[in-house]
Amino acid sequence: MSAQEYDVVIIGGGNAGIGVTGPVRRAGLSVAMIEALDLGGTCPNRGCTPKKVLVAAGQALHDIERADVHRISVGRPKLDWAALIAREKDMIKDIPENLARAMARRDVEVIKGYGTFVGPDTIRVADRTLHAGHIVIAGGSKPRPLSIPGARHMVTSDDMLRESKRPDSVIFIGGGVISLEFGHVYARAGSSVTILEALPQLLPAIDTDAVARLQAESERIGLQISTGVGIERIEESGGRFRVVFTHEVIEKAAEADWVVNGAGRIADVDALGLAAGQVDHDNGRIAADSHLRSISNPRVYICGDVVPTSPQLSPIATYEGDLVGRNIVDGPKHSPDYAAIATAVYTVPALAAVGLTEAAAKAKGLPAEVHVNDMQEWFSARTYAETVAWSKIIVDRDSDRILGAHFVGHAGHELVNIFGLAMKFGIRASELREHVYAYPTFASDIKHMLGHA
Repeated sequence: MSAQEYDVVIIGGGNAGIGVTGPVRRAGLSVAMIEALDLGGTCPNRGCTPKKVLVAAGQALHDIERADVHRISVGRPKLDWAALIAREKDMIKDIPENLARAMARRDVEVIKGYGTFVGPDTIRVADRTLHAGHIVIAGGSKPRPLSIPGARHMVTSDDMLRESKRPDSVIFIGGGVISLEFGHVYARAGSSVTILEALPQLLPAIDTDAVARLQAESERIGLQISTGVGIERIEESGGRFRVVFTHEVIEKAAEADWVVNGAGRIADVDALGLAAGQVDHDNGRIAADSHLRSISNPRVYICGDVVPTSPQLSPIATYEGDLVGRNIVDGPKHSPDYAAIATAVYTVPALAAVGLTEAAAKAKGLPAEVHVNDMQEWFSARTYAETVAWSKIIVDRDSDRILGAHFVGHAGHELVNIFGLAMKFGIRASELREHVYAYPTFASDIKHMLGHA
């Protein structure tokens, strides 16, 4: 059977792949998209979107916990976990179909199946062979496998979003975003939660002081956290699971109904036949240039979770996909800039960050002026009975430009975007201080966060 010709073939129908389709279809290029599971990929179907439904329930439980501060008398809340999971499934059930209609409107042919390279410009999916001038690898990620004896006993975030029965106890192996976000929901719902992290700090890429604040709040609501541990093995124990680990040279053990792989995710590229596609890679990391193009095969671009140098975040995947689409149309001239892209960890309260940590700013030798604020006694924090309200704003003393901003609580997951805009468009710290904000709002505290009395 002869190969079908396309201008662009996209492997993966998640945010990154969908991001590619806008620029290339506006330019009139023919496009085929290969997706084995659901259009939208992990985030809307098995990740951030359904998880946020659970986080919203955790926020409601937190608000009820603080109701007495507002002189509201309430009984002890009880979360119907099965009904919450049903609500989460109902919220996301139409996403793949809606995206399919969107791709149809763009005249993108969606092909169900797994695509693999059979040549540098050729992809096979099921019984079809596709030849393309440009091939985009946007296949997303999968849970990081852990070489721990008994690792087969672990569940993943996919399992947690499917299970209608809440476990009474959970152990997370790894102290990253997945563990903390789910851990907060489970703890507030009444589960016993343990987090075991191999590194000295949870969330190692985040500012140390911000993580310390979040860890303290996590422990306040009942999470048991150990860092600097070595996991020895996972074993069955009377219908439950037992994790044996070492901490400060002492062997310990913890038992739970579930043991969760919370060690993050890696690029899902093992089955793509990269060698046949002449795509250089090392241990799953595809070698790409600053334009997200394969160094060894210029027909191939990468975007989303398969990019080894950028955070695995949904908005970044969409951003990279759009850049790849523009590079296909315009030639390789567009490069990503991640410096002002904000991130958030949706615990309750949330942690949010943009730009450099204090340690990174100092390591670069920048003249950093650091504004640290414990805002819990500020009027706005007291009004809303915040259990944590903290910020750290890092400013270049010479240029007055924002270098980084870090928050725990105080609507930081919203305020961080203001600082991201300031960084991207060169708004100076003094200009943020002088701006008149709606009052009373958390944003009106920005001038005080920057040292303005």
